[in-house]
Amino acid sequence: QVQLVESGGGSVQAVGSLKLSCVASGSIAAMNAMGWYRQAPGKQRELVATIISRGTTDYADSVKGRFTSSRDDAKNTVNLQMNSLNPEDTAVYYCNADIVSRDWVRYRSLWGQGAQVTVSS
Repeated sequence: QVQLVESGGGSVQAVGSLKLSCVASGSIAAMNAMGWYRQAPGKQRELVATIISRGTTDYADSVKGRFTSSRDDAKNTVNLQMNSLNPEDTAVYYCNADIVSRDWVRYRSLWGQGAQVTVSS
C-alpha cells in the first residue's frame, strides 16, 4: 500500500525557519506532480507549492521568496523549506502526490497525514 508520511513542522518564532519532509512509502514506480497545501483554523485548504516530475516549482504569492520545495526521486521524498516564517503561516501542512505503484495502480491525489506548523510573534 502506498502512503505519504510527513515529518518536520513544530513551533517557531517569527522570522524563523522550519523544514517539512514527505516520504512516499510502499512499492513506488513513479512520482508525478507533488504539492504542499496548508489549512489554517477556520480557513479553506490552500495550495502552497507544487513541484512536477522535472523539478519545476510554483508557489503561492504569499510564500514566494520564502518557501522552497525540492524533491529526491531516488528517496521518494519531497521537502518544503520554509524561511522567514510569520504568524500567518500557522497551519496544518499537507503533502499531496500523484503516484504510480509498481503494480500500476495510480494514486492521483494521495494525502499525507498533515504536520502542524505554529509561528509565534
